[in-house]
Amino acid sequence: MGNSTDVLIIGAGPSGTAAASWLAKQGHTVTVLERAVFPRFVIGESLLPLSMGHWEETGQLPALMEQGYEVKNGASFFRDGKEFDLAFAENYTQGWTWTWQVPRDHFDNILAQEAQRMGADIRFGHEVLRVDLGHPEGVEVVTRHNGQEHHFTGRFLIDSSGYGGTLARLLNLHDKPAGNGRMALFAHVRESDAHRARYPDPMRISFEVLARDLWFWSIPFSDGRTSLGFVGHNAHFTEALALGDEAASMRHMIKLSKVFGDRYADVEFVHGPQRISEYTHHNADLTGERYVLTGNCAGFLDPVFSSGVAFATESGLLAAKLLHRQLKGDAVDWKAEYEAHIKHGTEVFRTYVETWYDGDLQEIFFAGDVEQSHKERIVSVLAGYVWDRSNPYVSKHDRAVRALAQSIRLLRAERSKTAQHQAQNDKQ
Repeated sequence: MGNSTDVLIIGAGPSGTAAASWLAKQGHTVTVLERAVFPRFVIGESLLPLSMGHWEETGQLPALMEQGYEVKNGASFFRDGKEFDLAFAENYTQGWTWTWQVPRDHFDNILAQEAQRMGADIRFGHEVLRVDLGHPEGVEVVTRHNGQEHHFTGRFLIDSSGYGGTLARLLNLHDKPAGNGRMALFAHVRESDAHRARYPDPMRISFEVLARDLWFWSIPFSDGRTSLGFVGHNAHFTEALALGDEAASMRHMIKLSKVFGDRYADVEFVHGPQRISEYTHHNADLTGERYVLTGNCAGFLDPVFSSGVAFATESGLLAAKLLHRQLKGDAVDWKAEYEAHIKHGTEVFRTYVETWYDGDLQEIFFAGDVEQSHKERIVSVLAGYVWDRSNPYVSKHDRAVRALAQSIRLLRAERSKTAQHQAQNDKQ
């Protein structure tokens, strides 16, 4: 069975549907091949304001607005009795100052339905078996659906297939794991309104630092579910995993939380727990003859600061715009216009991930008296605006965060020294 189209897209997640929606709006024929049948479970439920502008451009935003998702206007971070409030309204870069925290099974299904409404042909339950980039019509993708093989051809292929990317697997692309030893253990739980009402600001998305390289997330949804997860070096999970049962492991980890241990001690698991190890990876090359990688199959950094969906929509929409030009006959330098752009954003965000785990960014968060202008520029990055080079915490990201953390440490040492001298003088 043959199916010919302008653009083939593998994956119907946020990246694939952003590309599909925008291209379909421009009049291109688009076929999306998705292995799963929606709705399906996936994590990455904390969004960034950057993506709101993307969904505005693709035309998917009005349908999302109707769903009643829980509004996320920032996040709370806790450590050793201290709290840092990150508010997107304190944003250096002009743009959206709020977004949502969402159950991705429902959310991604709405995105896919909107892409279909705009004209994209989404084939669910199609597992990609083979890809031929040298086909006479451009690209051929062979899938299996209900035990039968199906053949699809197109002029170009966008791989938005997520973790373990389809092209990386089938074409032996240079997908490199970071090997940083981190893992995540997570689950969805059910909370009643009465249960939530027992706790202050119960719908606030929150993160608790349990050790320098171990943290906990709490992401409540408007449908009564809450996403819970622990992320850190796998050494922190040794005792919990030794229990042999992931539900027992999860409850063991919940007991470590000083802020949320009581709230989640006896909640009902409605999905999971499950774990992912060594999730950080990147592809050396994001583009090639007749294809481009977008979203998580291009690379994934870390769950902290929720960059996954933001990079998915940024890369999917940019790939669609460049491909639109190419299909019209324009010359597109994919290395310069796409790959360099995505890798720049990744490098900026990587600084914030690395300085979180080595403690420098935590030093800034919990200092308590960081100058407002510095805070606004950091908030802007963590809202997803990592391409605003007028922000020194973007253009000089590799130095700015560490320099601020060092100045905080020096100031604290100076204050301690002054206090000691004052105490000695008082004794005299």
